[in-house]
Parts: sequence; structure tokens; C-alpha cells
Amino acid sequence: MEQKQPTAGNHKFPNIARWLFLIFGFPIALPWLAYDLLDIMWQKQKKKGLKNKVVMITGASSGLGEALAHVFYKCGCKLILTSRREEELMRVRNDLISTHQIVQAYPPIILSLDLTKIKDIKAEVLKTLSVYDGIDILINNAGISYRGAVISTDIDIDIKVMMSNYFSQIYLTKIILPLMIKQNSGHIVGVSSVQGRIAIPYRSAYAASKYSVQAWYDSARAELCDKNIKFTIVNPGYIKTHLSMNALTGNGQVYGKMDETIANGYEPEYVAERILEAVLKQKEEVTIAPFSVKCAIIIRTLFPSLFFWLMQNRARKLAKSQ
Repeated sequence: MEQKQPTAGNHKFPNIARWLFLIFGFPIALPWLAYDLLDIMWQKQKKKGLKNKVVMITGASSGLGEALAHVFYKCGCKLILTSRREEELMRVRNDLISTHQIVQAYPPIILSLDLTKIKDIKAEVLKTLSVYDGIDILINNAGISYRGAVISTDIDIDIKVMMSNYFSQIYLTKIILPLMIKQNSGHIVGVSSVQGRIAIPYRSAYAASKYSVQAWYDSARAELCDKNIKFTIVNPGYIKTHLSMNALTGNGQVYGKMDETIANGYEPEYVAERILEAVLKQKEEVTIAPFSVKCAIIIRTLFPSLFFWLMQNRARKLAKSQ
């Protein structure tokens, strides 16, 4: 049976409070529930502070990027939505305007752009940003996935995945950072993956690109700590999107399959709400994944030999099933 995943309307703390009540009763459950209610009220107040903030979201034409557009638009943000697919961006823009008619917000600006064509993007990005004379939040969400064996993957595929998931992301950030430093404020959000913390078999190019993003954000956060620039890295587990459908294989063809893990993954709306929460709380890092995945991250950190053994067994099983 498919495990029911959280949705945007669910809050994690009431469920915890319910279990605490069943196990320990009121003395433990009530303080936890009170904390949860205070946290909800605090977030509601902080959301008001996002009104009229300029937010750029890459990969906004579908999936998590589209869900993020809805979440931040509801807060009254001025959105700049980027993707290679202009028609889909127009659809998202129209959906935002028609769905959230009660929200007093500016119509989103769409920017059709292939972020992997680095030489072409700086002028277009700066021209678009000049409309609002600055930017407050950049959410680097765009990227591609990969499925393939190390030994049979063309090096061009490794380069392409790294270009999409790493180089284009940090280049866009480098374009925007001087504007944020000039205004003495800004928030950069990088959508990484739990595979940026734990690499698994047959995801080498993807995991490498996400590990790189993690490292770059950690360095940038330290270097710019006195410039009032916040950096948040987000490590989601599987999200119910078309990521695997559009993934590249080792020879460059499209994978074209919906993985069962992705089909049973988190709803994009839930992950988008968690990212909004991370922005409001200015978290440096947030991992949105089941308990078992978080345990795997701990095992990789504290008991690497055990983790390597587990991944070797997993690789053997996957090799037999192919």
C-alpha cells in the first residue's frame, strides 16, 4: 500500500502532539501543542513581511518550481519566473493570477531562459531585474536528473548534468549577489537533494552535482556572513514530479520512466511550504525526507564503512534487476 505523504495543508507538529498525548498524556502533549500554535502564529506574521518582496524562481514551469510560485505569490511577492519553456511559464502565470485573485500582488514576470547557456543569460537577467530595481530572494530550483552506470556514462553527460545543476546555478547567483550586497540584504535558496548528502548507485552524475552545490553554499555562507546575505540549502527526498521522466541516461537519451519512489514521493506543494518555512526562519539547511533517509545520512557521517557496505549490496541488487 502506498504510504500517504504530507500535503501542503498538513502541519507536522499536530501529528507529533497526537502521538505524545497517546503515549505520555497531557503534561507532555499540551506544551508541544502550545509551541506549535505559537509557531503557526509567528509564521503567519512573518509571511506579511514577504509582501512586495522580489522573488526569482528558476525551473518554475512545473513541479516544485510551480508549487513554489503559488506559495510565494500567495504571500504577495513580486515574482520573476524562469524556465526554458515559455508556454508553460505563461500557463503558470495565468494560473497564479486566476487562482489567487484576492491576493494584492503584481502579475508575475516570465523570463524564458536556458540557464546552461551561460554566455547568454547575464544581460537578460539584469534587464529583467531592472524592472524591480533589485531582488530579495533567489530560489535556484532548476535542474535535471540522471540514471546510469559510472562505467558506461559518456563524459559529456557528466558535464551536462554538472552544467545544469551546478555551474548554471552558481553563475546566476554570482550575477545577483552584487545587487544583494549593494542593498545590504538578500536570501539565496538552493534546492539540492538528499543525494547531495548520500550518494546512491546509478546516480553518480546527479549526486556529484548536488554535493558540489552543498559545498559551494557552505563556502559562500561563511564568506558573506557579514553582508546580511542568507543562504539556505534544501535537501528534499523524492518529490512527486516528472524528474525521472526527464532524466538523462548514460548515453544522453531521456529516461522516460516514472520511478516508483518518485510516484510515491512528497507532494510538491508540501515541499514548497517547507521551503517557505525555511526562508521565514532563515534556516541554513533543511532536509525534507523520511526518517529512514535521515538515518542513512547519520550512518554515512558516523559509520561510513557501514554505509558503503549497504550501498554495495544495493548496487548488486540493482545490477541483477536490470
